[in-house]
Amino acid sequence: MRYRRGRRVRNIPFNKIVPNMITSGSVLCGMFSLILTYRRLFLPSALVLVMAVFFDYMDGKLARRLGGSSAFGEELDSLADALSFGAAPAFLIYARYADMDGGGMPGALGAAFFALCGVLRLARFNVAHVAGSFQGLPIPAGGMALAALVIGDIPLTPALAVAAMVSLGVLMISSVPYGNLKLLRKGNVHKRKALTLALIVISCFALLREKSLLALAGTYIASGLLGIDWGMWLSKHRNDEDEKHAREKD
Repeated sequence: MRYRRGRRVRNIPFNKIVPNMITSGSVLCGMFSLILTYRRLFLPSALVLVMAVFFDYMDGKLARRLGGSSAFGEELDSLADALSFGAAPAFLIYARYADMDGGGMPGALGAAFFALCGVLRLARFNVAHVAGSFQGLPIPAGGMALAALVIGDIPLTPALAVAAMVSLGVLMISSVPYGNLKLLRKGNVHKRKALTLALIVISCFALLREKSLLALAGTYIASGLLGIDWGMWLSKHRNDEDEKHAREKD
C-alpha cells in the first residue's frame, strides 16, 4: 500500500500525445480495411488505405513541428505501418484477385510474403536507417501500389496478383535507393520544380482518374530502379550546389 501511495503518475506532454493520436488513426484505417475486405467491399477497403497515408504523413510532420518525437511514437508508427501498409493491402489483393480460380495457396503465400517483407523492411529501418535516401521501397509505397490496383479496377489473374506482391516485397527488402520526400523542408524546396511536379500530379488525376494513383505509384517505384531521387531533385540546396559546380567547371 505504501508503494502505491508513493507512486507518481507521470503526465504525458501534449506535444507527444497529438502525434500518437494521429498514428492511431492509421491503425484504425488498417483495421477498417481488413473488415471491409472480409465483407468483400474491395473499393472502400482500398480507399481507407489511402486515408492511412494521410495519417502516416501527418504524424511525423506534427511530431517534428511540436517537438514531440519519442521512441514510443517511432515504435507505434512502425506497428501502424505493418498493419495498414503490410497486412491490410496484402489481404485485400489476396481476396480480390488471388483467391480465384484455384489460386488460393499461391495467393496466400504471396500475401504472406509481401507482409513479411514489409515487417522486415520496417525492422531494418528502425535499426539501420541513415539520413538520406530510403534503402529499399518504403512500405507505404508498396501498400499504396497494391491498393491502387483495386482502385484502378485493374484486371489481374491470380498469377499476376501474386507476382505483383512478390515483386513489391523483394523491392522492400532490397537495397535499391528511393527518394525520401520527408527530408524536404519549407525553405529547402526548389519552388519551380515543385510547382511543375504539382501540375503533373494534378494533370494525372484529371486525365487518368481512378488509375492516376497507380500511375504515380508506378512512377515512384520505377524511379528507384532508374536511380532517380525525387527528394534530391526537389531539394533547393542540391540544385544550388550543382549550379556552383557547373560554374567552377566553366
